[in-house]
Amino acid sequence: MKRSIHVAAAALVAAGWLIAAPLPADAAPAGAQSAAQESPSQVIETAANGLLNALNADRQAYRNNPAKVEALVDQYILPHVDTQFAAQLVLGRYWRSATPQQRDRFVNAFYHSMLNNYGAAIVQFTSNTLKVYPTHVSAGTQNATVRTQMARTSGPPISVNYYMHMTPEGWKAWDVVIDGVSYVKSYREDFGSQIAQQGIDSVINRLESGEKPANIARTSGRGS
Repeated sequence: MKRSIHVAAAALVAAGWLIAAPLPADAAPAGAQSAAQESPSQVIETAANGLLNALNADRQAYRNNPAKVEALVDQYILPHVDTQFAAQLVLGRYWRSATPQQRDRFVNAFYHSMLNNYGAAIVQFTSNTLKVYPTHVSAGTQNATVRTQMARTSGPPISVNYYMHMTPEGWKAWDVVIDGVSYVKSYREDFGSQIAQQGIDSVINRLESGEKPANIARTSGRGS
């Protein structure tokens, strides 16, 4: 069960933006306002529509070569994800003892591992799969939660909530909670067990080799 949650989380973290509902007809087009001026839900919608339009322009090419999706993610999604803050939370207490080089390697390895393993899933998502609820924040608010629901081919929709905070560059996501399961917390538990046994370089090396993040738990005795 836990492995299936990891797979869903990874796909949603990488692709959840592009399955957001289309912007209303009278909404500002992408680029019409800076990220710092957009609300949290608008940040997700704007990034989603940019990525979705790019996919729709040549979806077959991305199906044939999922590696090309990385460039789109870099352009439309990465600017709105606080990858370092998320990585810091995933590593927990091990972030403090990690060297600057280890921190950089972990951030890059984790991000690229997710894309390498779940890039193909991104191409399958289309519009109207995810409903994004408007998020209203008052002036000076530094944290927000964007509530969404992801439709499934069978069964009730899945609750997917994006946790975001304000940065100098605007609102950025740092965690995704799927049906009550935190992406950051799940990986912190799995990676923490492995790091405690074999050290942080072991986790980094496995991620850099292309191993799926969910498999890290296997050798630490977690997961199934």
